[in-house]
Amino acid sequence: MSTRTPRPRTLRLALIASTAGALALTACSGGGGFDSGSGGGQTQAAAKGPVTITFMITSNGPADVKLQQDVVSGWEKKTGNKVNVVAASDINQQLTQGFAAGSPPDLFFTDANVFPTYAKAGNLVAYGDQVTAKDDFYPGLVKTFTYDGKFYCAPKDSSNLALVVNTDMWKAAGLTDADVPKTWADLETVAKKLTQGDRKGLVIGDTRDRIGAFMKQAGGWIVNDDQTQMTANSDANLTALKEVQKLLQSGSTAFPKGVDSGWGGEAFGKGRAAMTIEGNWIKGALKSDYPNVKYAAYELPAGPAGKGTLSFTQCYGVASASKNQAAAIDLVNYLETDAPSLQLAKGLGVIPPLKSAEAGYKAEFPDDNGFLAGSSYAQGPVTVAGMDPVLKDFDSQIGSLQTGDPKAMLDRLQKNGEAVLK
Repeated sequence: MSTRTPRPRTLRLALIASTAGALALTACSGGGGFDSGSGGGQTQAAAKGPVTITFMITSNGPADVKLQQDVVSGWEKKTGNKVNVVAASDINQQLTQGFAAGSPPDLFFTDANVFPTYAKAGNLVAYGDQVTAKDDFYPGLVKTFTYDGKFYCAPKDSSNLALVVNTDMWKAAGLTDADVPKTWADLETVAKKLTQGDRKGLVIGDTRDRIGAFMKQAGGWIVNDDQTQMTANSDANLTALKEVQKLLQSGSTAFPKGVDSGWGGEAFGKGRAAMTIEGNWIKGALKSDYPNVKYAAYELPAGPAGKGTLSFTQCYGVASASKNQAAAIDLVNYLETDAPSLQLAKGLGVIPPLKSAEAGYKAEFPDDNGFLAGSSYAQGPVTVAGMDPVLKDFDSQIGSLQTGDPKAMLDRLQKNGEAVLK
C-alpha cells in the first residue's frame, strides 16, 4: 500500500468507487477490446519486439516514483522493454476515463475494494494463475483478489493491524512485557490501567476497518467465505460488537472523535491514547508528525474464537484493452520475486506479499513482527461489487456503538447486504 493512513483514503475511494463503477460498466458496452462483462476480461495478442509499458501508480511524491523506476530498471535491462511510470493524481478517476476511452494504462495499482467493479465490467485480465509466485502468496491475499472464482491480479503488498503501545506510558503504569495482552480480558485490564486524566488507554477507529478485527477474533465476519451470503447478524459478530461496546462504556476506550482526533494514530501521537489499533502505515505518520513518541507493536489479542486481524492491500491490475498484456504480466512476475518485493517494502513501509520474503523483511524490520505476525491469517476487505454503500452505512452506525443497539446495527447490515447479493 502506498498510503500510510488508509482510513481517509478508504473513505475517499469509497466515494469514488460508486462513480467508477457506473462509468466502468458503461465502458463495457463501448468496445475498446472489452468482453461481454462476464468478468474474465479479454486477452490481447502479444506485441512483437521491445515495447514500452505504461505503469500507473499511486504515490506520495517524487520519491515513490523514483523508487518504482529504480525497481523496474532491472526488468528493463533484462528484457529490452521500457516502463513509463506515471504517478496518478486520482487513480480511480483516471482509470475509469481510460477504460471508457479504450486507452487505459497497461499496468496499474488498484485497491482491493475497487477491483471487483473493474473485473465485473470486463476491464481487467484475470492473469493471477499465470504468476510464477502464485503459491508463495499469503492465501488471504489470493482470496482477496479472487472474483467470480478467478484469481484476477497479483497482490502488490499488504499492511496488517496490530496493537501499538506507547512504551513510556506502559512503563509508567508499572506494566512489563508479561502484561502484553493476549486475550480480550487482558486488553480490558491494561486499557483500564493506562487510562489517566484525559488520556484513554485505548483509542480505536470507528469503522469496520478496525472493529472487524474483533469480529474475526470472535469467529465472525460480514460475509461467508466465498462472499455469496451475508453473515453479518451472527452470534459471533454480536459478541464482537458487545466487547467493543463494553470497552467504550468502561471509560478506558474511545473512538478518535472522543479525544478530538481524526484517527487512532493522531490520538496516539498527541498522547491522548496509550494504545491504538492500526497498521504499519502508522510508522511513517509517527516518524513524520510525532518523532519523539516511543512505541512498540504487538500481535492483536485473541478473542473467544482465536486470533484475528485485518489486512489492507492493492494489486497489480492488467487492462483488458492493453496491447502489452504479455509484457505487463512478465513485469509483474519480475516484481513478485524476493529482491524487488523487499526493495519496495523498504521504500514504502509495507509488507511483501510473499511468504519467502518473510526472513528478509524480519531482518530489515526486526520491530515489525507485531504487524507481520498476522499475515498468515489476516482477513481482507469485503470485495463485492456494489457493497460499498452498505458498508459505509454500517460504519455510520458503529459511531454510536457506545450507547446504541449492536444487534440492530448487525440486522441492518444483514438486510442491506442481502439486497446487494440478490
